[in-house]
Amino acid sequence: MTLTPDQVAVDAADATPPYEQVRRRLEELIETGALPVGARLPAVRRLAGDLGLAAGTVARAYRELEQAGLIETRRGAGTRVAGSEQRRTGLLREQAAAYVEKARLLGFADDEISAAVARELHA
Repeated sequence: MTLTPDQVAVDAADATPPYEQVRRRLEELIETGALPVGARLPAVRRLAGDLGLAAGTVARAYRELEQAGLIETRRGAGTRVAGSEQRRTGLLREQAAAYVEKARLLGFADDEISAAVARELHA
């Protein structure tokens, strides 16, 4: 399956940042199976050019999708939709990052956060 620019169109009138529009749309295509496991995504510069965006904008969307475990980039193999194990690991990482960020915003130190997670794991 080849990803086309109209599948990931960015709406300039939308207040949502372009990288988030790209990230959200690719996530939707992956989650619905429109982009199946193993499907190759265009190179960052190619997709950016197709969409009329800066390469850094698409790179940020790809980076966030990779952190979420939805895609993986390998030298020589390009960027592809990740398999279920990578997705599972990415989901855990995403949830952990959200928890840590919220706990820090509430004023907890990293050692307090770690201790709370350890207590829950052993409860």
